[in-house]
Amino acid sequence: MNAEIIVVGSELLTPFRQDTNSLYLTEKLNQLGVDVRRKTIVADDQKQIAELTRVALSRSDILIFSGGLGPTEDDLTREGVAEALQLELQRDPEMLAAFEVRAAARGWKMTANNHKQADVIAGAIVLANSNGTAPGQWITRKHDGRERILLLLPGPPHELKAIFEEQCMARLRTVLPTQFIVTRVLKITGIGESQCDARVAPIYKGYTDVQTTILAGAGEVQLHLKTHADSIDAAQKRVDKLVEEIENELGDLVFSDTGESLEQIVNYYLQMRNVSLAVAESCTGGLVAERLTSISGSSRYFLGGAVVYSNELKTRFADVPAEMIEKHGAVSEEVARALAEGIRKRCGASFGMGITGIAGPTGGSAEKPVGLVFHALASEAGVEVVRKIFPGDRKHIRWFASQTALDMVRRKLM
Repeated sequence: MNAEIIVVGSELLTPFRQDTNSLYLTEKLNQLGVDVRRKTIVADDQKQIAELTRVALSRSDILIFSGGLGPTEDDLTREGVAEALQLELQRDPEMLAAFEVRAAARGWKMTANNHKQADVIAGAIVLANSNGTAPGQWITRKHDGRERILLLLPGPPHELKAIFEEQCMARLRTVLPTQFIVTRVLKITGIGESQCDARVAPIYKGYTDVQTTILAGAGEVQLHLKTHADSIDAAQKRVDKLVEEIENELGDLVFSDTGESLEQIVNYYLQMRNVSLAVAESCTGGLVAERLTSISGSSRYFLGGAVVYSNELKTRFADVPAEMIEKHGAVSEEVARALAEGIRKRCGASFGMGITGIAGPTGGSAEKPVGLVFHALASEAGVEVVRKIFPGDRKHIRWFASQTALDMVRRKLM
Protein backbone atom coordinates (compact mmCIF):
# COMPACT_ATOMS: atom_id res chain seq x y z
CA MET A 1 0.00 0.00 0.00
CA ASN A 2 1.10 3.56 -0.59
CA ALA A 3 0.41 6.83 1.16
CA GLU A 4 0.16 10.50 0.35
CA ILE A 5 0.75 13.29 2.86
CA ILE A 6 -1.08 16.58 2.43
CA VAL A 7 0.15 19.43 4.61
CA VAL A 8 -2.32 22.29 4.94
CA GLY A 9 -1.17 25.81 5.77
CA SER A 10 -0.54 28.96 3.77
CA GLU A 11 2.29 29.87 6.15
CA LEU A 12 4.22 26.83 4.90
CA LEU A 13 4.25 28.33 1.42
CA THR A 14 6.34 31.26 2.66
CA PRO A 15 10.09 31.38 3.48
CA PHE A 16 9.34 31.68 7.20
CA ARG A 17 7.86 28.31 8.23
CA GLN A 18 8.94 24.77 7.38
CA ASP A 19 7.00 21.52 7.40
CA THR A 20 8.48 18.81 9.63
CA ASN A 21 5.36 16.70 10.22
CA SER A 22 5.70 14.93 6.88
CA LEU A 23 9.21 13.75 7.79
CA TYR A 24 7.91 12.19 11.01
CA LEU A 25 4.91 10.62 9.26
CA THR A 26 7.10 9.17 6.51
CA GLU A 27 9.34 7.49 9.06
CA LYS A 28 6.38 5.97 10.91
CA LEU A 29 4.66 4.84 7.72
CA ASN A 30 7.86 3.19 6.48
CA GLN A 31 8.00 1.28 9.76
CA LEU A 32 4.57 -0.09 8.87
CA GLY A 33 5.77 -1.10 5.40
CA VAL A 34 3.91 1.76 3.71
CA ASP A 35 5.64 3.67 0.93
CA VAL A 36 5.04 7.45 0.81
CA ARG A 37 4.69 8.38 -2.87
CA ARG A 38 3.77 12.06 -2.61
CA LYS A 39 3.92 15.02 -0.26
CA THR A 40 2.02 18.20 -1.02
CA ILE A 41 1.68 21.55 0.75
CA VAL A 42 -1.59 23.31 0.02
CA ALA A 43 -2.85 26.73 1.05
CA ASP A 44 -5.71 27.34 3.49
CA ASP A 45 -8.25 27.26 0.70
CA GLN A 46 -11.29 24.97 0.81
CA LYS A 47 -11.56 24.53 -2.95
CA GLN A 48 -7.86 23.68 -3.31
CA ILE A 49 -8.03 21.21 -0.42
CA ALA A 50 -11.11 19.56 -1.94
CA GLU A 51 -9.55 19.39 -5.39
CA LEU A 52 -6.33 17.87 -4.06
CA THR A 53 -8.29 15.36 -1.98
CA ARG A 54 -10.23 14.15 -5.02
CA VAL A 55 -7.02 13.67 -7.00
CA ALA A 56 -5.26 11.94 -4.10
CA LEU A 57 -8.17 9.52 -3.64
CA SER A 58 -7.67 8.32 -7.21
CA ARG A 59 -4.02 7.34 -6.67
CA SER A 60 -3.25 6.71 -2.99
CA ASP A 61 -4.42 4.13 -0.46
CA ILE A 62 -3.77 6.29 2.60
CA LEU A 63 -4.22 10.06 2.75
CA ILE A 64 -2.87 11.86 5.79
CA PHE A 65 -3.73 15.54 6.30
CA SER A 66 -1.69 17.69 8.67
CA GLY A 67 -3.04 21.01 9.89
CA GLY A 68 -6.09 23.15 9.24
CA LEU A 69 -8.20 21.70 12.09
CA GLY A 70 -8.12 24.72 14.40
CA PRO A 71 -10.87 27.23 15.30
CA THR A 72 -10.07 30.10 12.95
CA GLU A 73 -11.64 31.08 9.63
CA ASP A 74 -8.67 29.79 7.66
CA ASP A 75 -8.77 26.30 9.23
CA LEU A 76 -10.56 24.54 6.39
CA THR A 77 -9.29 20.96 6.20
CA ARG A 78 -12.52 19.44 7.53
CA GLU A 79 -14.60 21.46 5.10
CA GLY A 80 -12.37 20.68 2.10
CA VAL A 81 -12.25 16.93 2.75
CA ALA A 82 -16.01 16.79 3.41
CA GLU A 83 -16.63 18.58 0.13
CA ALA A 84 -14.42 16.13 -1.77
CA LEU A 85 -16.14 13.13 -0.18
CA GLN A 86 -19.59 14.69 -0.60
CA LEU A 87 -20.29 14.14 3.07
CA GLU A 88 -21.84 16.42 5.66
CA LEU A 89 -20.14 17.93 8.67
CA GLN A 90 -21.98 17.12 11.88
CA ARG A 91 -21.38 19.07 15.07
CA ASP A 92 -20.77 16.65 17.94
CA PRO A 93 -22.57 17.89 21.10
CA GLU A 94 -20.50 15.69 23.44
CA MET A 95 -17.29 17.06 22.00
CA LEU A 96 -18.62 20.59 22.27
CA ALA A 97 -19.50 20.02 25.94
CA ALA A 98 -16.01 18.64 26.57
CA PHE A 99 -14.53 21.81 25.07
CA GLU A 100 -16.65 23.91 27.42
CA VAL A 101 -15.53 21.90 30.47
CA ARG A 102 -11.90 22.12 29.46
CA ALA A 103 -12.08 25.86 28.88
CA ALA A 104 -13.81 26.43 32.24
CA ALA A 105 -11.19 24.34 34.06
CA ARG A 106 -8.51 26.64 32.69
CA GLY A 107 -10.45 29.81 33.43
CA TRP A 108 -11.10 30.54 29.75
CA LYS A 109 -14.30 31.62 28.09
CA MET A 110 -14.69 29.62 24.90
CA THR A 111 -15.44 31.83 21.91
CA ALA A 112 -17.97 30.87 19.25
CA ASN A 113 -15.34 30.09 16.62
CA ASN A 114 -14.07 27.21 18.78
CA HIS A 115 -17.32 25.37 18.09
CA LYS A 116 -16.20 24.40 14.58
CA GLN A 117 -13.57 22.10 16.09
CA ALA A 118 -16.47 19.85 17.09
CA ASP A 119 -17.50 19.41 13.43
CA VAL A 120 -17.03 15.78 12.40
CA ILE A 121 -17.26 14.40 8.87
CA ALA A 122 -20.17 11.95 8.68
CA GLY A 123 -18.99 8.43 9.53
CA ALA A 124 -15.59 9.50 10.83
CA ILE A 125 -13.97 8.11 13.97
CA VAL A 126 -12.92 10.93 16.28
CA LEU A 127 -9.28 10.82 17.44
CA ALA A 128 -9.14 12.57 20.81
CA ASN A 129 -6.42 15.19 21.26
CA SER A 130 -5.05 15.14 24.80
CA ASN A 131 -2.52 17.88 23.99
CA GLY A 132 -4.79 20.39 22.28
CA THR A 133 -8.35 21.28 21.38
CA ALA A 134 -8.52 20.10 17.76
CA PRO A 135 -9.31 16.38 17.55
CA GLY A 136 -8.23 14.24 14.62
CA GLN A 137 -10.52 12.16 12.42
CA TRP A 138 -10.21 8.70 10.82
CA ILE A 139 -12.31 8.04 7.73
CA THR A 140 -12.59 4.93 5.56
CA ARG A 141 -14.05 5.30 2.09
CA LYS A 142 -14.48 3.11 -0.98
CA HIS A 143 -13.09 4.64 -4.16
CA ASP A 144 -12.82 2.87 -7.50
CA GLY A 145 -13.43 -0.45 -5.76
CA ARG A 146 -10.61 0.01 -3.25
CA GLU A 147 -10.80 1.10 0.35
CA ARG A 148 -9.08 4.36 1.17
CA ILE A 149 -8.04 5.57 4.61
CA LEU A 150 -8.08 9.30 5.35
CA LEU A 151 -6.51 10.67 8.51
CA LEU A 152 -7.04 14.28 9.54
CA LEU A 153 -4.45 15.31 12.12
CA PRO A 154 -3.73 18.65 13.83
CA GLY A 155 -0.75 20.71 12.72
CA PRO A 156 1.21 21.31 15.97
CA PRO A 157 3.86 18.54 15.94
CA HIS A 158 3.43 17.45 19.56
CA GLU A 159 -0.31 17.03 19.01
CA LEU A 160 0.06 15.19 15.70
CA LYS A 161 2.72 12.80 17.03
CA ALA A 162 0.74 11.88 20.14
CA ILE A 163 -2.44 11.14 18.18
CA PHE A 164 -0.61 9.15 15.50
CA GLU A 165 1.38 7.03 17.92
CA GLU A 166 -1.40 6.46 20.45
CA GLN A 167 -4.40 6.02 18.14
CA CYS A 168 -3.28 5.44 14.55
CA MET A 169 -0.28 3.12 14.51
CA ALA A 170 -2.01 0.13 16.10
CA ARG A 171 -5.19 0.67 14.07
CA LEU A 172 -3.18 0.83 10.84
CA ARG A 173 -1.39 -2.42 11.69
CA THR A 174 -4.73 -4.22 11.85
CA VAL A 175 -5.77 -3.14 8.35
CA LEU A 176 -2.47 -3.12 6.47
CA PRO A 177 -1.02 -6.19 4.75
CA THR A 178 2.18 -7.53 6.29
CA GLN A 179 5.00 -5.79 4.50
CA PHE A 180 8.47 -4.58 5.39
CA ILE A 181 10.66 -1.84 4.01
CA VAL A 182 14.44 -2.09 4.27
CA THR A 183 16.69 0.85 3.38
CA ARG A 184 20.46 1.26 3.12
CA VAL A 185 22.53 4.36 2.45
CA LEU A 186 25.94 4.05 0.82
CA LYS A 187 28.22 7.07 1.06
CA ILE A 188 30.99 7.55 -1.47
CA THR A 189 33.81 10.06 -1.76
CA GLY A 190 36.59 10.73 -4.24
CA ILE A 191 34.34 10.43 -7.29
CA GLY A 192 31.67 12.66 -8.85
CA GLU A 193 27.97 11.86 -9.17
CA SER A 194 28.02 11.20 -12.92
CA GLN A 195 31.13 9.02 -12.72
CA CYS A 196 29.65 7.08 -9.84
CA ASP A 197 26.35 6.51 -11.62
CA ALA A 198 28.11 5.42 -14.82
CA ARG A 199 29.81 2.65 -12.86
CA VAL A 200 26.94 1.48 -10.66
CA ALA A 201 23.88 2.00 -12.90
CA PRO A 202 24.50 -1.25 -14.82
CA ILE A 203 24.41 -3.02 -11.45
CA TYR A 204 21.37 -1.48 -9.79
CA LYS A 205 19.30 -1.57 -13.00
CA GLY A 206 19.40 -5.34 -12.68
CA TYR A 207 17.57 -5.07 -9.36
CA THR A 208 14.11 -3.99 -10.49
CA ASP A 209 12.69 -4.70 -7.02
CA VAL A 210 15.08 -2.23 -5.34
CA GLN A 211 14.47 1.50 -5.66
CA THR A 212 17.79 3.35 -6.08
CA THR A 213 18.22 7.10 -5.66
CA ILE A 214 21.56 8.83 -6.23
CA LEU A 215 22.25 12.16 -4.53
CA ALA A 216 25.25 14.47 -4.75
CA GLY A 217 26.50 16.56 -1.85
CA ALA A 218 29.64 18.56 -1.07
CA GLY A 219 32.46 16.05 -1.36
CA GLU A 220 30.34 12.91 -1.39
CA VAL A 221 27.78 10.92 -3.33
CA GLN A 222 24.97 9.01 -1.64
CA LEU A 223 23.16 5.94 -2.93
CA HIS A 224 19.81 5.38 -1.20
CA LEU A 225 18.48 1.84 -1.63
CA LYS A 226 14.96 0.77 -0.66
CA THR A 227 13.01 -2.44 -1.15
CA HIS A 228 9.75 -4.04 0.03
CA ALA A 229 9.08 -7.66 0.94
CA ASP A 230 6.66 -9.71 3.01
CA SER A 231 9.45 -10.62 5.45
CA ILE A 232 12.25 -8.56 6.92
CA ASP A 233 14.81 -11.24 6.02
CA ALA A 234 13.81 -11.33 2.36
CA ALA A 235 14.02 -7.54 2.08
CA GLN A 236 17.35 -7.42 3.90
CA LYS A 237 18.95 -10.11 1.74
CA ARG A 238 17.85 -8.37 -1.43
CA VAL A 239 19.43 -5.05 -0.41
CA ASP A 240 22.54 -6.68 1.02
CA LYS A 241 23.21 -8.47 -2.27
CA LEU A 242 23.02 -5.20 -4.21
CA VAL A 243 25.26 -3.45 -1.67
CA GLU A 244 27.85 -6.20 -2.04
CA GLU A 245 27.93 -5.82 -5.83
CA ILE A 246 28.22 -2.01 -5.66
CA GLU A 247 31.04 -2.22 -3.10
CA ASN A 248 32.88 -4.73 -5.28
CA GLU A 249 32.70 -2.22 -8.13
CA LEU A 250 33.62 0.94 -6.20
CA GLY A 251 36.04 -0.52 -3.64
CA ASP A 252 37.37 1.92 -1.06
CA LEU A 253 35.52 4.83 -2.66
CA VAL A 254 32.63 3.66 -0.43
CA PHE A 255 33.35 4.95 3.06
CA SER A 256 30.06 3.87 4.64
CA ASP A 257 27.35 1.38 3.74
CA THR A 258 25.11 2.09 6.72
CA GLY A 259 24.80 5.87 6.51
CA GLU A 260 27.57 7.06 8.85
CA SER A 261 29.28 10.39 8.23
CA LEU A 262 32.92 10.51 7.18
CA GLU A 263 33.93 11.91 10.57
CA GLN A 264 32.22 8.96 12.29
CA ILE A 265 34.18 6.53 10.13
CA VAL A 266 37.49 8.34 10.77
CA ASN A 267 36.86 8.37 14.51
CA TYR A 268 36.07 4.65 14.33
CA TYR A 269 39.39 3.90 12.58
CA LEU A 270 41.41 6.10 14.94
CA GLN A 271 39.96 4.24 17.90
CA MET A 272 40.33 0.81 16.30
CA ARG A 273 44.00 1.41 15.39
CA ASN A 274 44.70 3.02 18.77
CA VAL A 275 46.38 6.03 17.17
CA SER A 276 46.02 9.78 17.64
CA LEU A 277 45.62 12.77 15.34
CA ALA A 278 46.39 16.49 15.52
CA VAL A 279 45.61 19.15 12.91
CA ALA A 280 47.04 22.46 11.75
CA GLU A 281 44.38 24.21 9.68
CA SER A 282 44.67 27.39 7.68
CA CYS A 283 41.91 27.85 5.06
CA THR A 284 39.50 25.40 6.76
CA GLY A 285 39.62 27.51 9.93
CA GLY A 286 39.09 24.62 12.36
CA LEU A 287 36.41 22.82 10.35
CA VAL A 288 38.23 19.47 10.44
CA ALA A 289 38.60 19.72 14.21
CA GLU A 290 34.94 20.73 14.57
CA ARG A 291 33.78 17.73 12.55
CA LEU A 292 35.94 15.28 14.48
CA THR A 293 34.93 16.64 17.88
CA SER A 294 31.23 16.46 16.97
CA ILE A 295 31.57 12.73 17.73
CA SER A 296 31.23 11.78 21.37
CA GLY A 297 34.40 10.26 22.82
CA SER A 298 36.69 11.76 20.19
CA SER A 299 39.04 13.08 22.91
CA ARG A 300 40.46 9.57 23.20
CA TYR A 301 42.19 9.85 19.82
CA PHE A 302 41.86 13.43 18.57
CA LEU A 303 44.40 15.48 20.52
CA GLY A 304 43.65 18.91 19.06
CA GLY A 305 45.78 21.30 17.08
CA ALA A 306 45.74 24.88 15.90
CA VAL A 307 44.06 27.24 13.46
CA VAL A 308 47.14 28.80 11.88
CA TYR A 309 45.58 31.42 9.67
CA SER A 310 48.43 33.93 9.76
CA ASN A 311 51.95 33.18 8.59
CA GLU A 312 53.28 34.15 12.01
CA LEU A 313 51.19 31.48 13.73
CA LYS A 314 52.19 28.87 11.15
CA THR A 315 55.71 29.42 12.39
CA ARG A 316 54.91 29.83 16.10
CA PHE A 317 52.43 26.94 16.53
CA ALA A 318 53.57 24.46 13.85
CA ASP A 319 57.25 25.32 13.45
CA VAL A 320 56.97 26.17 9.76
CA PRO A 321 60.20 28.03 8.89
CA ALA A 322 59.48 31.65 7.98
CA GLU A 323 61.94 31.44 5.08
CA MET A 324 59.94 28.51 3.66
CA ILE A 325 56.79 30.60 3.63
CA GLU A 326 58.70 33.48 2.07
CA LYS A 327 60.15 31.26 -0.64
CA HIS A 328 57.17 29.06 -1.56
CA GLY A 329 54.18 31.04 -0.26
CA ALA A 330 51.75 30.08 2.49
CA VAL A 331 49.71 28.04 0.00
CA SER A 332 52.21 25.45 -1.16
CA GLU A 333 53.05 21.79 -0.87
CA GLU A 334 56.12 22.60 1.19
CA VAL A 335 54.17 24.55 3.79
CA ALA A 336 51.44 21.88 3.98
CA ARG A 337 54.14 19.26 4.67
CA ALA A 338 55.73 21.43 7.33
CA LEU A 339 52.34 22.10 8.98
CA ALA A 340 51.56 18.39 9.18
CA GLU A 341 54.92 17.37 10.56
CA GLY A 342 55.16 20.36 12.87
CA ILE A 343 51.77 19.85 14.52
CA ARG A 344 52.36 16.11 14.83
CA LYS A 345 55.57 16.69 16.79
CA ARG A 346 54.18 19.59 18.83
CA CYS A 347 51.18 17.53 19.98
CA GLY A 348 52.94 14.17 20.22
CA ALA A 349 50.37 12.61 17.86
CA SER A 350 50.64 9.51 15.71
CA PHE A 351 49.44 11.54 12.73
CA GLY A 352 49.48 15.22 11.87
CA MET A 353 47.25 16.88 9.27
CA GLY A 354 48.21 20.16 7.63
CA ILE A 355 45.84 22.13 5.39
CA THR A 356 46.55 25.35 3.51
CA GLY A 357 44.70 26.85 0.56
CA ILE A 358 42.77 29.70 -1.02
CA ALA A 359 39.07 29.59 -0.08
CA GLY A 360 38.23 32.81 -1.97
CA PRO A 361 36.47 34.66 -3.30
CA THR A 362 39.62 36.82 -3.40
CA GLY A 363 43.29 35.95 -3.14
CA GLY A 364 43.65 33.75 -6.20
CA SER A 365 46.05 34.09 -9.11
CA ALA A 366 46.75 32.35 -12.41
CA GLU A 367 49.38 30.22 -10.70
CA LYS A 368 47.37 29.61 -7.54
CA PRO A 369 43.64 29.92 -8.30
CA VAL A 370 40.77 30.17 -5.83
CA GLY A 371 39.93 26.66 -4.68
CA LEU A 372 43.53 25.41 -4.59
CA VAL A 373 44.17 23.46 -1.37
CA PHE A 374 47.14 21.39 -0.22
CA HIS A 375 46.49 18.62 2.32
CA ALA A 376 49.35 16.83 4.05
CA LEU A 377 49.25 13.83 6.39
CA ALA A 378 52.39 13.15 8.43
CA SER A 379 53.40 10.07 10.40
CA GLU A 380 56.67 8.49 11.47
CA ALA A 381 56.77 6.83 8.04
CA GLY A 382 56.77 10.15 6.20
CA VAL A 383 54.41 12.75 4.74
CA GLU A 384 51.77 12.31 2.03
CA VAL A 385 50.39 15.33 0.14
CA VAL A 386 47.19 15.73 -1.89
CA ARG A 387 46.72 18.79 -4.10
CA LYS A 388 43.16 19.69 -5.09
CA ILE A 389 41.36 22.53 -6.85
CA PHE A 390 37.78 22.68 -5.62
CA PRO A 391 34.85 24.43 -7.32
CA GLY A 392 32.22 26.61 -5.70
CA ASP A 393 32.06 29.40 -3.18
CA ARG A 394 34.05 29.84 0.02
CA LYS A 395 31.73 27.64 2.08
CA HIS A 396 31.87 24.79 -0.42
CA ILE A 397 35.65 24.98 -0.88
CA ARG A 398 36.24 24.78 2.87
CA TRP A 399 33.88 21.82 3.19
CA PHE A 400 35.46 20.00 0.22
CA ALA A 401 38.88 20.57 1.81
CA SER A 402 37.77 19.15 5.16
CA GLN A 403 36.25 16.16 3.37
CA THR A 404 39.49 15.43 1.52
CA ALA A 405 41.50 15.76 4.73
CA LEU A 406 39.29 13.30 6.59
CA ASP A 407 39.34 10.89 3.66
CA MET A 408 43.15 10.93 3.64
CA VAL A 409 43.12 9.80 7.27
CA ARG A 410 40.52 7.11 6.53
CA ARG A 411 42.49 5.67 3.61
CA LYS A 412 45.74 5.69 5.60
CA LEU A 413 44.16 3.84 8.52
CA MET A 414 42.41 1.32 6.27
